[in-house]
Amino acid sequence: MTIQERYNQWLTFDEATRAELQAITDPKEIEDRFYRDLEFGTGGLRGVMGAGTNRMNAYTVRRATLGLANYLKSNVACSCQVAIAYDSRNLSREFAAEAASVLCAAGIQVALFKTLMPTPVLSFAVQHLGCQAGICITASHNPREYNGYKVYDETGCQILPADARRVIEQVNAITDYQQIPITPLHQAAQNGLLYWIGDDVLQAYLTEVRKQSIYQQPSAIRVVYTPLHGTGNIPVRAVLEPFSVSIVASQEQPDGDFSTVRSPNPEERDALTLGIEQAKAEGADLVLGTDPDCDRVGVAVRHQGDFILLTGNQIGALLVDFVTRHRTVAPHALLVKTIVTNELGATIGRSRGLAVEDTLTGFKYIGDRINSYEKTGDKQFVIGYEESFGYLVGTHARDKDAVVASLLIVEMAAWHKDQGHTLIDALDELYRQYGFFLDALDAFTLKGADGAAKIQAIMAQLRAHGQSIIPALQTAKDYAQGIDGLPAENVLKFILADHSWIAVRPSGTEPKIKVYYSIQDESREEAQKRLDEYRAIFRKLV
Repeated sequence: MTIQERYNQWLTFDEATRAELQAITDPKEIEDRFYRDLEFGTGGLRGVMGAGTNRMNAYTVRRATLGLANYLKSNVACSCQVAIAYDSRNLSREFAAEAASVLCAAGIQVALFKTLMPTPVLSFAVQHLGCQAGICITASHNPREYNGYKVYDETGCQILPADARRVIEQVNAITDYQQIPITPLHQAAQNGLLYWIGDDVLQAYLTEVRKQSIYQQPSAIRVVYTPLHGTGNIPVRAVLEPFSVSIVASQEQPDGDFSTVRSPNPEERDALTLGIEQAKAEGADLVLGTDPDCDRVGVAVRHQGDFILLTGNQIGALLVDFVTRHRTVAPHALLVKTIVTNELGATIGRSRGLAVEDTLTGFKYIGDRINSYEKTGDKQFVIGYEESFGYLVGTHARDKDAVVASLLIVEMAAWHKDQGHTLIDALDELYRQYGFFLDALDAFTLKGADGAAKIQAIMAQLRAHGQSIIPALQTAKDYAQGIDGLPAENVLKFILADHSWIAVRPSGTEPKIKVYYSIQDESREEAQKRLDEYRAIFRKLV
């Protein structure tokens, strides 16, 4: 159908949908809502909430779920069971209920969490309960207007592209949004198709997380923690119970409007502003902030009287150093990182005996490596991380886990404090040993059909003319060709003469094109100068 035909069809759905759509006066807004269907990207199905095929709403959730149900019934030999969790975002609970009602109507048993729950707990629960799939309703760290729908396989790993394509084929075959069968949850419970997941699963998960503890000595370290109105409040506080932890009270309770922050993204300093203010007042050493579904964690460190935010690359490198410093590295031990994560942690890991492997962007690829090596026994997973503040130590989950990361970050900071220095001191020492790395990310938002076309044009221009656009370029790697043993994906990576690099990729979860910079140099000042030059080139290009 055309955009106008889709729009007209949706006017017949229900009165609230009709009123929302008729209130729109901008043709570009109508176009953005109907020019495409939401697609599975690096984080699954994700979009702005509202009416339309390119929005998160009850109808698109039902359609995606029926497609998933049809996929499961076609590909799983035994009877199916699906675990469902949801975060604190607006409509997350409602979307979880919609998904459950569609699955139950399809004859698939559903295990639904009674209350909001972190993504890594859902990943754990899928295996723990013996489910064949999982769904988590969340948009992770995206702005408040977003929500999303992550799909997990029977191992608790987000589904990989091949399976995602099969699900999408089933979804695309569904053309009538209004005739999708649903079963009310109370009826599904009476029929034995729905049961509620109790606290025992969370406690089993926390038991596994605590097994990753490394430094348990009494410490004077003081921590301020904010769950940023999300799901981390209970589990993070539980694992940090041995330490002195103060909570940012105004950000403690779930709030889908995230009313105290511009965006609930712990990668950004302003999300941690209240935590830093509280830490200054209380004389705390460390500020932790987890995103709404508690799979990412940001860190601010008191150093020489001020609070300094660590980057995702820096946290990952420090964790690699801490884990390998305090644990015996077994033969065939493995670190897995993404291709847009810098080489500092990898360099440390190799020096301590870890094998290092790169994956595409998206933690599902790290989870897949865990699954592969658990089957073969060839390597033993120790740690995986990505520059976007996602970390996993242990194999209790197959997704990034801010609960276990928070535990180890606090223990790491406590150990360094007991040695008389901060995490900034520790990072500087790593730079002295392994070289200086300066990293940055530019994310350019380009909305709608015009924006999508421009993103494609930029990628085409870089493929054709990267040599003339990027100074000191030595090698260009086009991952769309399926290189380095990885699946094909629309990512370009430009290796410079000194092993610095720049990577460019369209976001899989937002209408953005992302440019990653990793500059290596002996001099911090020279690295900053070169970084500024490259950022200016790409800002002009976009």
